[in-house]
Amino acid sequence: MDPMDSLDEELEQILDGIGPRLRALRRDRRLTLEALAATTGFSVSTLSRLESGKRRPTLELLIPLARAHRIALDQLVAAPATGDPRVHLTPLRKAQGSTLVPLTQYPGRVQVFKQVLSAREPKLVTHHGYEWLYVLAGELRLILGEHESLLGPGEVAEFDTREPHWFGPAGTSAVEILHLFGPQGDRAVIRERPATADPVPEGSTAPPSTAS
Repeated sequence: MDPMDSLDEELEQILDGIGPRLRALRRDRRLTLEALAATTGFSVSTLSRLESGKRRPTLELLIPLARAHRIALDQLVAAPATGDPRVHLTPLRKAQGSTLVPLTQYPGRVQVFKQVLSAREPKLVTHHGYEWLYVLAGELRLILGEHESLLGPGEVAEFDTREPHWFGPAGTSAVEILHLFGPQGDRAVIRERPATADPVPEGSTAPPSTAS
């Protein structure tokens, strides 16, 4: 058998697997085609044809989709290897000295990261999803809409990321956190001490004590 024929067959198998993987990933995260189209800028028709295998995947399509799902490009292109359940950690150096360590590899319901965040200016963002933050060391400043909080080691925050938000060190020292990202939730629940004495906004629940 010609080696090139074998290579072409392997390539076709890889390409054929991308569409179903994209559909499973989107449904697992409870995203509609319309929501994903709004995030990526691609049309619903393009995304539908890509998932059904009627459109050939290209880097121009896959890179924005990988960013939207917050996973590595190679996780879209090829299924993860089986037989070794260990996660081989690869720290990623981010802007302004921050470090991100992915603790999970398969694009399942929840993605887990360990992060060391360096001091930076707040910039609120919004996106589809739901996040859980657990402070390991240092002090975390969390801005969620009009509410601002400070979290210390052992304190937790969880919130719907459609709400404008930002988090980072409370001062000049780095803060270390566990960061979980998954399908969008229903409402924000923050277990921490308030940064100010502002009253709890109407319609929200007062933060429960972490001592329980």
